[in-house]
Parts: sequence; structure tokens; C-alpha cells
Amino acid sequence: MDDLKERVEASLDKVRPALVADGGNVELVDVTDGIVKVKLVGHCAGCPMSMMTLKNGIERILKQEIPEVKQVISA
Repeated sequence: MDDLKERVEASLDKVRPALVADGGNVELVDVTDGIVKVKLVGHCAGCPMSMMTLKNGIERILKQEIPEVKQVISA
């Protein structure tokens, strides 16, 4: 695993507790050219708020912590 993927995974570990508390989780699928692909699982997968969680939560935190991250998308 390259350094960028490792840093993304470490940042995702910081948001996972909140997702797990709501019965969900996030899985890293791929990182290509600053685009992070993730999969929301568990209760997060079908939640109407999942896009908000993805953009306002996960993407915001990853962009703050890792300047190379341009966008987070659902895989």
C-alpha cells in the first residue's frame, strides 16, 4: 500500500467511531489521482443522509488532513 492510501486509511480511522456508533462503517476502495473512492456499509449504505456524511464529514476531514485529496466519491 502506498503512502497516500495509508494516510487516507488513518484519517478514515478517525471518522469510523462515529459511523460505527450509528451502525455503519466506511471502507476504502481506491485512491487514484487525488480521488478517494469509499464504500459506506451497514446502516450508512441505505441512509438518506449518506451523501451528506460523505461530503460534509468524510471528504471535509480527508481534505483537511491530506492536501492531495481532491474529492471523495462513493464506489
